[in-house]
Amino acid sequence: MSEERHQQRQQRLKEKVDARIAGAREERGIVIVFTGNGKGKTTAGFGTVTRAVGHGMRAGVIQFIKGQWPNGERNLLEAHGVEFQVMATGFTWNTQNRVTGRAAAREVWQHGLRMLADETLDVVLLEKLTYMVTCDYIDLSEVIEALQRRPPNQTVIITGRACHRELLDLADTVSELRPVKHAFDAGIKAQQGIDW
Repeated sequence: MSEERHQQRQQRLKEKVDARIAGAREERGIVIVFTGNGKGKTTAGFGTVTRAVGHGMRAGVIQFIKGQWPNGERNLLEAHGVEFQVMATGFTWNTQNRVTGRAAAREVWQHGLRMLADETLDVVLLEKLTYMVTCDYIDLSEVIEALQRRPPNQTVIITGRACHRELLDLADTVSELRPVKHAFDAGIKAQQGIDW
């Protein structure tokens, strides 16, 4: 391709991008969903929280399903004023107790409701919320109502597999991560600082 053709192609692309940027005039918080069976949903959520904090924004994190193991994201972000509320029961397949799991989810969800009503929080991460809806630990209609009533400039990030269709419909941005290859499938152990 000649340099002239390349420049013409890039100019057409620039005009399209510039037109889309000019057309985006609304300013408000959004709902972002990171879902799918691939690795990286939590990492994407925390990447967005880290970016927001780096720009001086205030954030809060609700972690469902997490256990008591070390948490690199929490180690970093709490030192920068990010509030963490953690369910701390571990994976549902390990606990295998629906009654205590539901009670723990409901307890941490109360902090989520508080954060979703807090006008001083710019970003709220609801990590692994999708599992709480799927397992019927938290009522879907309650989640949707809290999302709809949140402060207008607050962005909410939801992570987890099998996100409910109503949450996908409500979301402004949805990314689905799909597995292509995973080190664990080759027998490589999960590593602190890389996988958790």
